[in-house]
Amino acid sequence: MKGEILLTFTAFFFMSLTALTGAYADESNRSPSAIISEKRVDVTGDRKKDTVYLKANHLKEGVPFSKSISIEVKSQNGQTNKIELEGGYEPEADYQDLNRDGVKDIFVSILTGESGGLSNFHLYTLKNSNVVDLPVPEPLSISSQFLDGYRASISIEETGQSYTFNLSERKMDYDHLGLYQDGNLNEPTELIIQPYAALKPIKIKGKGLGLTGSQRVSGVFNADGIALVESTWIYENSKWTLVNTKVKSLKLHGK
Repeated sequence: MKGEILLTFTAFFFMSLTALTGAYADESNRSPSAIISEKRVDVTGDRKKDTVYLKANHLKEGVPFSKSISIEVKSQNGQTNKIELEGGYEPEADYQDLNRDGVKDIFVSILTGESGGLSNFHLYTLKNSNVVDLPVPEPLSISSQFLDGYRASISIEETGQSYTFNLSERKMDYDHLGLYQDGNLNEPTELIIQPYAALKPIKIKGKGLGLTGSQRVSGVFNADGIALVESTWIYENSKWTLVNTKVKSLKLHGK
């Protein structure tokens, strides 16, 4: 009888220990939530400063990747609005009246971690405490191709402008890769056109606030940078309007 009681007690003890250990493990593996930034700014338009938190839910302590990111807006009237975003790296928030309705909006950029330094961008208005997901400008539509004689060209659909680049300084690399032979292109090949690597608020002379974006044009791989295409946009009539574009050539790394 005593043996049975001892056996039952021992089994109960180890079951309890296992449960406690499991609970502790679950707690220790729980992703720590951190406040990335806290800003006192009126984003609802009631002329009272709201408290806006940018929060990140990390996989674990010391890991820069956030599996989820959120914006939390606490108004002085007690109302709270929360916006859930996708995960990523180094989220940043900016507060500007980009849709030009007299109330500051929330603009968020999140690095994806993909090659080329790409980011996701989000824009929200909370006027009258109503959350509205505003679009951001679409990247420019750019067609491209390598040309004979170690050259390349791009054409911007929105403006009709075309640009040609002399890539003769890359002759040795392109010949080694089999892209060219005796200066002739072996087969039709397009360049790599990236979406926005950067998109940020900017003051546009005579127009007010807008956004400026930068797209990288590369050759045979992302590090083979050929040009940066910059575009400036302004929000009017409920849509983004292109103000201007600039194209900057990139030198071969180390040249």
